[in-house]
Amino acid sequence: MNGTRKWVGIALAVVLCLILGSSSSLRAQAPAAAQDTAKAPPYTLVEYNAEQACAAEKAPATQVKCLDDFVSKYPNSALLIYVYPLYVNAYNQLKNPQKVIEFADKTVALADKVEPVVRYQVLYARALAYTSLTGPEQAAGAAKARESALLGLKTLDEVKKPDNVSDEDFKKQKQQPMVLFNYTAANAAMLAKDYAAAVESFKAVLALNPDDLSTNYNLGLAYKAMTPPQWMEAFWYFARAVTSKGATQAQADKVKKYLKAQMANYQGGNVCDNLIDGELNELLQLAGTSAERPGTYSLPSGADISAVQKDMTIASVFTDLKAGGDKSKLTWLAACGLEFPEVPGKVISVATGDPIVLKIAFVTSDAEFEAATAPNMDVKVVGQPEAARVEKDSAVHFTGTLVSYDPEPFFLHWDKAKVKAEDIPKEKGPAKKPPVRRPAKKPSGRSN
Repeated sequence: MNGTRKWVGIALAVVLCLILGSSSSLRAQAPAAAQDTAKAPPYTLVEYNAEQACAAEKAPATQVKCLDDFVSKYPNSALLIYVYPLYVNAYNQLKNPQKVIEFADKTVALADKVEPVVRYQVLYARALAYTSLTGPEQAAGAAKARESALLGLKTLDEVKKPDNVSDEDFKKQKQQPMVLFNYTAANAAMLAKDYAAAVESFKAVLALNPDDLSTNYNLGLAYKAMTPPQWMEAFWYFARAVTSKGATQAQADKVKKYLKAQMANYQGGNVCDNLIDGELNELLQLAGTSAERPGTYSLPSGADISAVQKDMTIASVFTDLKAGGDKSKLTWLAACGLEFPEVPGKVISVATGDPIVLKIAFVTSDAEFEAATAPNMDVKVVGQPEAARVEKDSAVHFTGTLVSYDPEPFFLHWDKAKVKAEDIPKEKGPAKKPPVRRPAKKPSGRSN
């Protein structure tokens, strides 16, 4: 999401007309025939005519040849302050960014010999050219690109307002080059792994255009890349990118998916998906209404969640969830999606089917067992048909995955559960038939 790419197609001619108008008043003057030697320009008439011929050439390739010839004849000419910018313009038209950068740097190296308006123009062209380079080329020239972009901002401040332009219009017209210079400086800092500098420059862009998707997204990447990562800031600016008014639905969905994955990874990667969705929606609501992250916004980390899980039992989960507040939120992040072994309870009802659903009251003592009359858990038993033999009001233990809970009225929901085999009544065999009684034999008569 490199937002500076959109600048690459802008012709340099447009740049020059953007706020500065024609710079013809800065062109060299031909030496007069009877000019006072003490006031004569530091170049000859032949030299001047050669430079003017190159300046008048309309075909960029032909103009480059003309300029090459001039430089070969007059390598130290005072007219190089005009020749080098002509190179910049010609190579820009020829779409040769490396040469644009080369001659922009040569122009800037002449320092105060070059008028601020011209230095600004070539630095703008240089920034455009840098954005069109390949990734490895940009990385190789990152340090110099940032230096030049920051110099462009400074030089822009030196450019005088034209008399026929109002202060307000001049300020508006300067915004576009300010965005380009700051964005170029930020991207170059990212490539140089100077993430603090990148943050500074990206924020300067947002000061001019706070709703820009690419800038917010890349600012999030800069915070993420810091050592240690600044996760809350990273999440915030990713969310600002998602809620950007200029974002297409496809762009917003792509960043949203990325943000959700980063949040899940930050929290250890095993938090219930519906909880991540809830956290994500809360963050997007905040980001859609404020440019700055509220100081109170935070997310528990994977380390925070692991610390809670270390000594967690189902009894402590019940206690913490019922208490409410921040403690319950952290406990639920830690407990949701976990499998708990041998959870004790009293069966209130049994619904046979697939799955079998047991309504159970959580109990931890004989007194609680005797007093329990209403369930506070439903337990889906999967792949254990014999669990249908569990009887109402019996004591059971089950192992299952905690998937959700209702705060009011308090109720836990379990899935993929198995009832402890010892708590399931044995299957009753077929009733035994009474033994067949045979009639007794009559006693045999005595013989006389």
